[in-house]
Formats: sequence, C-alpha cells, structure tokens
Amino acid sequence: MSEVSDRVLEEEKLPEQVGSSALTLLFRIYTCILLVGGLLWALDVPSRLGLALIEPEWLGPYLGVATAAAMLRWPYRREAGALDVVLGLLAIACWLWLAINYSSWMFDTSGYTLDKFIPGLIGIALMTEGVRKSCGTSIAVLLIIMLVYALLGFLLPRPLQADDISPQLLVMYLYSDTNAIPGQVLSIIATVVLAFVIFGKLMEVSGATNFFTDTAMALMGRRRGGPAKIAVVGSGLMGSVSGSPVSNIMSTGTVTIPLMKRMGFTPEQAAAVEATAATGGVLAPPIMGATAFLMAEYLNVDYAEVALAATLPALFYFVCMYMQVDAMAARMGLAGMNKSELPRLRTALRTGWIFILPMALLIYLLFFQGFAAQYAAIFASVALMALALMRGRLRKLAEWKELVFGGGSILIPLVLVAGAAGVVDGVMSLTGLGQSLSVILVQIGADWGLLAMLLLTAALCIVLGLGMPTTAIYVLLASLVAPALVKMGVTPMGAHLFILYFGVLSFLTPPVAVSAYVAAGIAGADMWRTGWLGMRQAIMASLLPFLWAYEPALLMQGSWLSIVAVCCTTLAAIMLISRGVAHIRGSLAMIRLQGVVLGVAVLVVGTSTLWLKQQPLLAIGVAVLGFLLCGIMPMLSRHLAGPAVRA
Repeated sequence: MSEVSDRVLEEEKLPEQVGSSALTLLFRIYTCILLVGGLLWALDVPSRLGLALIEPEWLGPYLGVATAAAMLRWPYRREAGALDVVLGLLAIACWLWLAINYSSWMFDTSGYTLDKFIPGLIGIALMTEGVRKSCGTSIAVLLIIMLVYALLGFLLPRPLQADDISPQLLVMYLYSDTNAIPGQVLSIIATVVLAFVIFGKLMEVSGATNFFTDTAMALMGRRRGGPAKIAVVGSGLMGSVSGSPVSNIMSTGTVTIPLMKRMGFTPEQAAAVEATAATGGVLAPPIMGATAFLMAEYLNVDYAEVALAATLPALFYFVCMYMQVDAMAARMGLAGMNKSELPRLRTALRTGWIFILPMALLIYLLFFQGFAAQYAAIFASVALMALALMRGRLRKLAEWKELVFGGGSILIPLVLVAGAAGVVDGVMSLTGLGQSLSVILVQIGADWGLLAMLLLTAALCIVLGLGMPTTAIYVLLASLVAPALVKMGVTPMGAHLFILYFGVLSFLTPPVAVSAYVAAGIAGADMWRTGWLGMRQAIMASLLPFLWAYEPALLMQGSWLSIVAVCCTTLAAIMLISRGVAHIRGSLAMIRLQGVVLGVAVLVVGTSTLWLKQQPLLAIGVAVLGFLLCGIMPMLSRHLAGPAVRA
C-alpha cells in the first residue's frame, strides 16, 4: 500500500470528525469558505458590492484557509489537536498580512524589511507543509529542491547556472508577485476549477452516478461481456463530469466490478477495465479535470478550443477500450446479461433527464455562446439545482452538507497544488531555469531527434506522476518541456496535450497506480497485475500522443481531408489490435508469429498519414486495406493455428 494511494483515497472521503466537535466545526468553516467564498469571488461579488480587491488580496487569504484546512484534515496525530489549529491560524495570519499590506507594498521603497520577510517565510513554509500533507511527500520535496536551486544555483556550471539571489528577494517574490504564488494558476483554481468542482459535486450528490450507470446498463448490458462495456460507457460519462479517476471508480466501480466478476471476468480483469475507463474519463470533454483550464490559460486560447482538440483522442481512447473489452469477452466466451436484470432506457431517461439538460446547457454556453468557463459552469449548476429540487431531490440536509463541505474538501489539495505551482513558476521566472532547460532539451532533440524528445517527455510525466497530482505534473512540465517540444516542431496544443495525457496515464502505471490500486481494492484483486493489465488496455492512449505530435490533424488542426484520413487510419489500427486480442491463437510459436505480423500491420496502418502526409487519399486507401484485414483475420487466424484448433 503506497502513501500516495492512501492519501488519494482519503481525499475522496469527507471525514465525519477531524477531532473534537469544535475542531470539526472549524474544519467545516474552512471548507465552507473555500467553496462559498470562492464562488462569490468567481462571480465578482466583492466588486459589485463596492469592495475593490486586487487579486492577491483575495488569493493570499484563500490559500491560507486551504493550508489551515489541510492541517486539520491530515493532522500530525490520529485526531487534530492544538498544534494543528495553531499552525493553521498562523498560516491564515501570514497570508492575511499580505492582503492587508499588498496595496501599500506596491509603492513601498523601503526594501525587504523583516515585517515583510518573516510572514512570507512562515507562510511559504506552512504552505509547503500543507502540500506535503494533502498531496504527498514527493511534491513537497520538489518544492524544497526548487527553493535550494534558487538560492544556490549560482554555484552550478552553465547552462544550469542561476543568478545570485538573496533569500529576502526569493521570499518576497514568491510571497507577493503575481508571477509566483498569488498568480495565474491559483487564480484559475479559485475561479474556473472551483465552478466545475461545484458542478461535478452537485451532479454526484443529486444522483447522476446512478443515471449514468443505469443508462450504460440499458445500452450495453445485453451485449457480449455486457458489464465490462457498462464500465467503459458509464465511467466515461461520469469521468467527464467528475474529473477525478478515484471518485469515478468509487462511484461507478462499486456497481460494475461485481457485475463483471459475476459474469466471468477475473478480479484483475474487472479492476483493470474499470480503472482504465475511469482514468480515461478525465481526458474526455467537456470538463477534462482541472488541468484543461490551466492549459487554456497557458496557451492563451478559449477552453472550447482545448476541448475540441481533445475530442478525437478521447473518442478513440474509449473506442479502443470498447473493442478490447469485446475481444476479451469473445475470447472467453462470455455472453451478456439477462434482460430482466437491466433497467429500461426509457425509465433511465425519464428519471435522469435533469442531468442531460444542464450538461447540454454547459456545452451550449461554452461552445456556442462563448461564455467564460466559470460562468457557464455556474449557470449549469443553477439549472441542475433547480431541476433537482423540482424532481424532489436535494431535500435532505445531509445532501447539502456533502455538497458544501465535501466540495470544499475537494478544493483543499487543488488550492495547495496551485500554490506549489506558483513556487515552480516563480523560481523558473526568477532564475531563468525554464529557458536553460529548454536549451538543453532542444539540443537533445537536435542530436537525437523529436522521437527521443517525446519518449523522454513521456517518461518524465509518468515518473513524476507516480507521486504527484496531474495538475502539478502539467504545470511543471508545461513550463520546462513544452517550450522545447514546440521549438522542435510540435504544435503548442499538441505539446501541452501530450504532457496532459501522460500525466493522467501515471494513474495506471505501477508501482503507485492509484486508479489500479483503488479498483483492485474493490475487486479483491492483485494491484500489480491490475496495473499491468490496465496499461495494456490503455495502449492506444499511450500511442495517440506520439501520432498527434507528428500529425496535428488528430487534434482537429488541419484540412478536413487530413482529419478524415487520420480518423480512418487510427480506427483501422484500433480494430486490428482488438481483432488480434480476440483471434490470435495456436501454438506459442504461431502466436508469436501472428503477434509480430499484427504489430507490423498496426504500425503501418496507424502511421500511414505520416509517411503519406501529402497524400491523404492514399492514407485512406491504406485504412481500407486495414479494415479488409480485420474482416479476414478470423479465417486467417484459424488457418494459421492449424487443424487442431479448428476442431
């Protein structure tokens, strides 16, 4: 059991008690401030009431409250005590001091005096400890390494050598500059991401999980390997809203995993299917987790543009999963579920239409009306709340408590990760580290080629992701690696989505494999075997980023003919992989031979848009040949396997 897995599991549970009743009340006040206070800020209520606040004057105390909440949520002892309370209040005081003095400091020429330096030093130290408690040791260690580099980097040789920076300058820059902690990343989390956390939590509390699961069961239950297909569809739908793989698994997985086991899937297979589908849900528009909003800001584009670019990769991810599940069920001889066990689609839609309309409104406001993302999410949340109340939902006090306090609890690690990202951004801006590393990486790319750069980036994302939230991975590598990828010829959108995909895939990668760990716990399966199976099932998600790095048409960037060509060739490659899983059989030598032939065919078909870049019609022709090969593969496989198998 890993520290990261345990911590992520804890984050998904709202504690009934963090200590005494007084401390539990204090924790709930903190979470309420994070949710309700953040909502008021996102709606620009203070300025509408005549209270003109500069952004850091709100973001500083907001971060302080998140730090204080983390101290109570993850106390030093079994239950929170006086030390946790005092440290939390001290964090709030330090960041409140910034808010009180920020306007005057903007025009202050007295330098880095102790009344500025000491609160800043304590505030940053307590924020780092809050990050350690809520997000794990690895990201806290990274912050310490970045701080040490900022202070001692002038001792390193070029090109990693930094300017000689004093502790006073470093602390005040990180503490108060809008290019550091109270800056862009924290602002996005405290407005846009907060609005979507509210929408996702409201969907969950009002019963969307049951609706998505029932709809998936009605659509897929009677098909071959029905429960696994229910997991793919249901987790994909729920994941696109929740933005959290673990939350997705703990909601839909409790239904789909037992069904899969009952139908004949092994515990490891059931857990791997659910983990892979739930993780892929984070990559599915319209919400895509917190990182997509950061990506839109980094790229200076509308969020709708990011969601549009991510549509085809997400679609192919789930098409590949569906086909692999179907092939697995065919190989195992599994049937579907009985009609009597399944809900009717009409019944599911009759009770669940209240979830469809708000999602449609969200998409309409985002994509067709050009609303700011936070306003679109808030309007969709209001519509959902009204419809839920009309249908007799959200009538219990416990549901409102879960919405407010549970939603606020989800924000704790997100806000602290945003503060940590501010440290990374601030150090790189102050020292020039980002530019130095970009020069080194571009040189590696020039010497070894773009493929080597992409492989190195993928490895960095996965290794860092073994102990860090996806948001932190993205912010770090978006600043360090993405500029180098762009200089090597990858489109900006392609470079940033590449980082996002491999950051998310770290949830499936052993030894931590948070998604696999959680799903294996529900299934009673071995975590390691589940993780490796999940990686195999997500193979297409591992290959797609390399494809769009060379062929941006997969991200809807290019002519319609090139987009059609890449869709055809990718779909043909997916079908070849799935058919191979279903039909390759025979002796060990014959299986290996068929595997090699199939691998070559997948590679040729899947990359045909690259070596036929100026001839998309020929690439479509190659895709047609791939589809024909899929059609004759069962007969060809039986012939190669020999008479014994045919009998």
